[in-house]
Amino acid sequence: MTVTHVKRAFKYRFHPTDAQTAELSRTFGCVRKVYNLALAARTEAWTRQERVNYNQTSAMLTAWKKTGELAYLSDVSSVPLQQCLRHLQTAFANFFGKRAKYPRFKSKKKSRKSAEYTTSGFRFRDGMLTLAKMTEPLDIVWSRPLPEGASPSTVTVSQDAAGRWFVSLLCEDPSVQPLPATGAAVGVDVGLDHLLTLSTGEKVANPRHERKDRARLAKAQRNLAKKQKGSNNRTKARLKVAKVHARIADRRRDHLHKLSTRLVRENQTLVIEDLTVRNMVKNRTLARAISDAAWAEFRSMLEYKAAWYGRDVVVVDRFFPSSKLCSSCGALQGKMPLHVRTWTCACGAVHDRDVNAASNLLAVGLTASVCGAGVRPQRSTPGGQPAVKQKPQRATAGIPRL
Repeated sequence: MTVTHVKRAFKYRFHPTDAQTAELSRTFGCVRKVYNLALAARTEAWTRQERVNYNQTSAMLTAWKKTGELAYLSDVSSVPLQQCLRHLQTAFANFFGKRAKYPRFKSKKKSRKSAEYTTSGFRFRDGMLTLAKMTEPLDIVWSRPLPEGASPSTVTVSQDAAGRWFVSLLCEDPSVQPLPATGAAVGVDVGLDHLLTLSTGEKVANPRHERKDRARLAKAQRNLAKKQKGSNNRTKARLKVAKVHARIADRRRDHLHKLSTRLVRENQTLVIEDLTVRNMVKNRTLARAISDAAWAEFRSMLEYKAAWYGRDVVVVDRFFPSSKLCSSCGALQGKMPLHVRTWTCACGAVHDRDVNAASNLLAVGLTASVCGAGVRPQRSTPGGQPAVKQKPQRATAGIPRL
């Protein structure tokens, strides 16, 4: 059995000095400038039916540094600038592979402020991290230890909208190994009244983090709307709004991490439904509640943790009638509006809508996996049909439609 170590990113907060703040701010600006220049050059070449690769943009960067108006690019470390060109190359590869849209220019106010350093751009010794062009190590808050003997291969420094500074260290984690196999399997149905409903009958309450802080957020946004644009008071008010948003996002992410970790540890197979959240949030009545539930983020956590620990995630097609199908006799019901939470089948079985849906998801997911169908999520195979959609008759064959 080959032992493979998983690379994990360990994220920590740190408090930079004034000199480090200035240096990192200059680096963020230079990274954004180089990215936009390279994107403009590649876009212009594309209009001439020419392709520009990473090596050509790297040569352009050398030429830009020698010009008078862009000479300031030499004042910061060259490593983050080269990395942003690699990121642009990846963005174009995803575009040509039809996995993403055409790359967009970075905005000074809206884009994420970050800079990535490889091993030649930092020094990590005795638990002290020093970046290139800096004389002092970063004052990192070590909230959890790194793996024993870990040596970071990549360091990413970022600043969020609330003004908080973070450093992410990418290391190999030998502690992440496949868990002992278990025969447990569970179907997971997501919702709004309850965040999760399991096929075992367990229901996980929806914490509604955004609703709890809605009054505080509304007050901060009202204060922001009253401030004059471009003033220092508006900047302070904007930070207060961003801090409320950060509090909501942090609590939501922490809750989802705990849920996904528990489900992956307890079950060998997890069956979920393939939901198009981007289309569902177009419903103006439910958009805020759906966004607060963060179903897509929960699915992403399940997928990568299942890959870490040797579990299987089966994704059932979004058109499978999990709510309207009787899990006892297989009869398919007619229309079932959202306000119907309990219904009775003609066979006499009384179903809770969510528990019944989770049970049906589990049944069809196990059928697909046993028959040899793939468990790869639909989003990773653009243009292809998911396994469950290719063989729907196994779950609904011979069932008369009412």
